[in-house]
Amino acid sequence: MAKERGPYSCGLDAAVDLVGGKWKALILWELHAGVHRFAELRRSLPGVSEKVLIQQLREMESDGLVHREIYREVPPRVEYSLTDFGESLNKALLPLGDWGDRHMARITATRRPATAS
Repeated sequence: MAKERGPYSCGLDAAVDLVGGKWKALILWELHAGVHRFAELRRSLPGVSEKVLIQQLREMESDGLVHREIYREVPPRVEYSLTDFGESLNKALLPLGDWGDRHMARITATRRPATAS
């Protein structure tokens, strides 16, 4: 069952609701390269647990961002890809990714824990 959403206070509120949390934006970013199987996504996103990745993919599928294709084979094969809606959101994230690339050193430096003297 999908969680109840809205009303939103602005467009940014609605967009952040779709990519909230650490993993959804990274999943979108990874799927930008093309179709991925579950294991490929898991390997490309170090630190995400299987449970969380499944949960995030299901939410993104429910939101219409990700398409899940199930192939009735033995063993079963499942592939994930972006929908047109997901592609459009990913394009909106490109400037944010560029900003992060430009400022990564500063962000890392300010977030690094202080060393004890």
